[in-house]
Amino acid sequence: MRKASFWKVLLFVVISAVLMVGCSSKESGGEKKTVSQTGDKDLVIAVNENFISMDPHNTGDTNSNSVQSAMLEGLLGFDKDGKITNQLAEEYSVSDNALEYNFKLRQGVKFHDGEAFNAEAVKANIERIMNDDSLRLNSRGFNLISNVEIISDDEIKITLKEAYAGMLTRFVSAKILSPKLLQEGKDKIGKNPVGTGPFKFVEWVQGDHLTVERFDDYWNKKDRVKTITYKSVPENGSRVAMLKTGEAHVIYPLPSQNLKELESNKDIVVEKIPSTIARYVSINTMKEPFDDPRVRQAMNYAVDKSAFITVVNSGYGLPLDSIIPSKTLHYAKQEAYKQNIEKAMQLLKEAGLEKGFKAEIWGNTNSDTMKGMQFIQQQLKEIGIDVEIKSMEEGTLSDEIYGAQTPEDAKLQMWYVSWSAYPSDTTNATKPLFYSGSFPPNGANTAYYKNDQVDQWIDKANKTADQQKQAEIYSQIQSTVYKDAPWIFLGVDEILTGKRTNVEGVYIEPGGGISVTDANLK
Repeated sequence: MRKASFWKVLLFVVISAVLMVGCSSKESGGEKKTVSQTGDKDLVIAVNENFISMDPHNTGDTNSNSVQSAMLEGLLGFDKDGKITNQLAEEYSVSDNALEYNFKLRQGVKFHDGEAFNAEAVKANIERIMNDDSLRLNSRGFNLISNVEIISDDEIKITLKEAYAGMLTRFVSAKILSPKLLQEGKDKIGKNPVGTGPFKFVEWVQGDHLTVERFDDYWNKKDRVKTITYKSVPENGSRVAMLKTGEAHVIYPLPSQNLKELESNKDIVVEKIPSTIARYVSINTMKEPFDDPRVRQAMNYAVDKSAFITVVNSGYGLPLDSIIPSKTLHYAKQEAYKQNIEKAMQLLKEAGLEKGFKAEIWGNTNSDTMKGMQFIQQQLKEIGIDVEIKSMEEGTLSDEIYGAQTPEDAKLQMWYVSWSAYPSDTTNATKPLFYSGSFPPNGANTAYYKNDQVDQWIDKANKTADQQKQAEIYSQIQSTVYKDAPWIFLGVDEILTGKRTNVEGVYIEPGGGISVTDANLK
């Protein structure tokens, strides 16, 4: 009797609920719903640039790396402060001579395609990077690996030919892909990644959005959002509007000119984060007239760095007074190039260019980049340098710059750009940018800067684990490169980001990456 009554009541409740949902749907009609009103735990993140590739072993931009980190994991990771933590490796050890790296692997981990994570999978990934010199990670330590040895199913040993101080951070960058995916080739990897992360790939509509979905078999069980949609929104005003309406839950970067407006909005949280993001103009030192250091120094003296921070970053940031930001390990402050038009003109005269010259600056299409390039254009005009601005979509720009096989092939003259490295990673803050072995496409030395003494110092710094010796060497590197002026040294960003108040577990890393491992909505 009681059981029959219970089922009648339950049936009535279910029918009523269905009717209510139907009425609700009709009442809503064609009204546009914002994401924050759906209640189904879909998170939207709006960023300022398009994504270039989902191949973690061949990526050079922060936005692509951010999305990859939602889906893919390395043996090691970074915490919120940029310190190294365990990830797919439960523990690790390094030999006294810094040549052997042993990793004890996490057990019971699965790839999104059901493949088992084990030492064989790690070996396949490491060997892919070390054997393919077209991959960007190859020249960042992996070309120094001599052997990858499987000790057991959950233990692996990696041996280097020579000591490399930044190798631990490279095991963070080298995200582990499914062995099945590796067999399908570069094109498949770059467009449809398969890893072990908390979210798995769903779709990528080029130029619009990329969507990932919660991986319910992830090894670290927590309550997370169902999906995350990353939208590329280069126009600053559009990103801000999306945050205000709730169409986006997180925007990065937050335009500094909208800071006060958004700080007064009770539905939005604004965060300011000290960064290791260096903002600069890379100058092709192998092209005339930029091959004369006096010309490059003159360009630095022509640009008011404080005005750059005020005009382009609305006052948020610091002048770049070395080749690495002050939050980076082994930073050594240099005597900054303060604006001095008279000195700049004198240097150009000494170089035989007192009448000035024409030049071209490249950059991507986002609003902040355009503003920065226009600022450089105006500043250099003061010393007779007539700068033409050429903006390109991020993928096209990357192809133009990194497609050059030799310095002679490079069409680049100047590039308005930024670079970031983790606070503890001085190697990645210097070697890819100033080492002669890091010319594109092998690295990010887009200034084509070559100084034999600097090369020797970089090699020496990477072969010692002695922190004091490293500090001394990096001090010499910074002093020499800063005087050689392969860049126009501009500023160090203070990261600004905006979030809806119901967002949890999403934060911006010091290098500008977006961590979503524990992303949730209240």
